[in-house]
Amino acid sequence: MSKMSQALVDCGALQFGDFTLASGAKSSYYIDIKRASTDPKVLKLIAQLMAENLAESGLKVDRIAGVVLGSVPLAAALSLETGIPYIMIRKEKKDHGTGKLIEGILNEGDNVLVVEDVITSAGSSITAIGTLREAGAKVENVYSVIDREAGGADNLKEIGIQLTPLVRASELL
Repeated sequence: MSKMSQALVDCGALQFGDFTLASGAKSSYYIDIKRASTDPKVLKLIAQLMAENLAESGLKVDRIAGVVLGSVPLAAALSLETGIPYIMIRKEKKDHGTGKLIEGILNEGDNVLVVEDVITSAGSSITAIGTLREAGAKVENVYSVIDREAGGADNLKEIGIQLTPLVRASELL
């Protein structure tokens, strides 16, 4: 079992029962990634492993993007680990303040790495990538903590995105 898989088990993030996922799919297991990402030791491990992947890949990114709410701690931790600024992507515009979907500084042409907690169908990632691309960003990669291996990687590939998970569901179960 990988270091990341072991950390998820040890912090109690892996749970068994009857669950309905954000995608609407039913599942016999649930990965409570908020439980993992609110544990400083596990969050640091996630950031370190993602930073290692980034260094090994040779990818040059200008911004790290986290989708509100679950992926923002991951983006912030990876930003601290790498020194790369991060931005936050809202799922919907607020009707107060600036009403922006993207919080933080994004320049046209920036190469953006999207980080996600769990990828199932990748619906929220695809929406966030659309928002980023509309704003002029270049997005070709998503890093996730978990790939549930439920079609998300294929859905991302269809829009020109490479998924790099730290853990695949089949490794955990």
